This record gives sequence, structure tokens and C-alpha cells, in this order.
Amino acid sequence: MHLRHRSLPQLGGQMFVTDGGIETHLIFNQGEDLPEMSAYLLNMSERGRDTMREYYRAYIPIARQAGQGFLFDTNTWRANPDWGLKVGYDAAGLRAANMAAVAFCREMQAEFAAAGVPSIISGVLGPRRDAWQYDRQMTVEEAETYHTPQVEAFAAANADYVTAYTLTNVPEAVGIARAARRSELPVVLSFTLETDGNLPGGKPLGVAIAEVDGTTGAYPAYYMINCVHPIHFASTISTGGDWVSRIGGLRVNASMLSHAELDNSPTLDIGDWTDLAQRYARILPMLPNIRVIGGCCGTDHRHISAICDACLPGGHHPH
Repeated sequence: MHLRHRSLPQLGGQMFVTDGGIETHLIFNQGEDLPEMSAYLLNMSERGRDTMREYYRAYIPIARQAGQGFLFDTNTWRANPDWGLKVGYDAAGLRAANMAAVAFCREMQAEFAAAGVPSIISGVLGPRRDAWQYDRQMTVEEAETYHTPQVEAFAAANADYVTAYTLTNVPEAVGIARAARRSELPVVLSFTLETDGNLPGGKPLGVAIAEVDGTTGAYPAYYMINCVHPIHFASTISTGGDWVSRIGGLRVNASMLSHAELDNSPTLDIGDWTDLAQRYARILPMLPNIRVIGGCCGTDHRHISAICDACLPGGHHPH
């Protein structure tokens, strides 16, 4: 089953730029109404699809200037059963929505290719419960059962692989990896971290990665870190062991605030994208296998442009 991993160009050394924080950008900067941060609802109307097209088009010149491919992460972070139910989607509706999200990215892929930007498509999963609170009750079996329908929808829609973002605990990560293996899809697992550089609940990132790899036979293609500012994990990386080589991507927050502070904020903290880009550039040399660079909460095309300028061959590196 590992054979399909060979089809991931990242594992052959290719670098990809991806987008910023789609939900926060659409809600706060563009005034979209996205109940429960369910961005996939936009795919269901022509107006919404136009909004998504315009959203992605801003990244064509950024990827082209950086000389890199683009990663389409589907807008399906909340397209799973519990969250879907809150916006009126049952199992059949969610399967259709997840498949439609991949189909939309395929359409955009053609537009990017015409502009000279190659791309790949990752089907995105989010956690079952709160993405910023440690989930004490999750078991591997529950996670595998819960996330399997979404993984199967991505497999049916021919996504290149799946990525689970904002994970807070090891059992959910392991369950998702098992679901992906059953569908013979490569999987990327992305943990979120608190201001101390550990997972919510206190587990060190290196320990979490070792536990998932140990339990799954190192099935995940690689790991990512998302929804945290570089100031909170730079020392975790710089003092890390061999596990640092398993980190293949970053999606960082614009803000230095904690999850709790961000959760309670009525406004969007877009931070300082020049400072963010310089911090990114200082961390990247410590991550030998980094292949995906992008943003999370509070970031948009302006942050990603600054990060690419600071970090990538086509950019203007800080001295």
C-alpha cells in the first residue's frame, strides 16, 4: 500500500506553496457568512464558486514568482458528520460535498496549469471535536470509524492524498492514518501546538510523531504543524531530535496570540507579515524535509507572498 506514496511529488523533493487561512480570510476580510467555519458551503452555489475562484486566483502570481507548484487543500475542514449536521448536511450530503470540493479544485488546477503553475490536490479533514481543546475521550477506533466516510469520498473523487489539520491528540491521528491506509491514500497529519510548543494536553510534538509512527508503521507520508505562530514552536524545532526530519509542511498563524485568545477575539489579528516571513525563513533551515509552506488563521495572499519572498529561490532572501 505504500506504493501510492511514490506518487507524491513532495517526497521526491518538489516544493509547494499553499494558501493562507481560508476561513478567517473569507469571514473577516470578505464578509462571507460561513456558519461553523464551513467554507465548503461556498461550493454549492455559482456565486460561492466565483468567490472561491477569485480567492485562488490571487495565488497564481505568487506561486509563479516563487517558481513552485501549488497545493490545493480542499475547503472541507468542517465537512465531517458532527459539524456537517450543524449546517444541515447528512452523510449522503457530506459525501457529495467532499467530492464536489475535489472536483472544484480540479477545475482550478486547469486554470493554474494554463498559467504555468503545476498543482496537486489534498482532501482536507478536520478534528471531530474542538480543534483548539485537547480531546481526552477520542480513541483510535472512534477516529477511524468517524473519519472513514470523508476519506472514502476523497478516494472516490481521486484526490492525490488526504491531510488532517489541527489535530490535538495521537488517537485521532492514528485513526485517520488507518482510514487512509484502508483507502490506499497517502496521508499527511498536521498537529496544532499551544504557546509552549506542545500539543494541547501537553504532549511534546516529537513524542506524538513517534507514537503515531510507531503505531502505524510510519504510514503517514510526513507531518505538518498548523494553527500556531512560529514564535511558539521555533525552540521546539531547534532543540528537536530525529523526528524533525518528519516535518514536511507548515501552515502558520498570523497572530502571536494563544488559541484561547484568538477564539474569543471579535476581530482578526493579521499580525505583521514581514516579521512572520522573516521568522519563517529562520525556521526553514532547521527543517530539512520541508515541502509545503502556507498559512493558517489570520493569513492571506499577502502573508504567503511575503513568506515566499523571504524563503524561496524566486524570492528576495533576508540577509
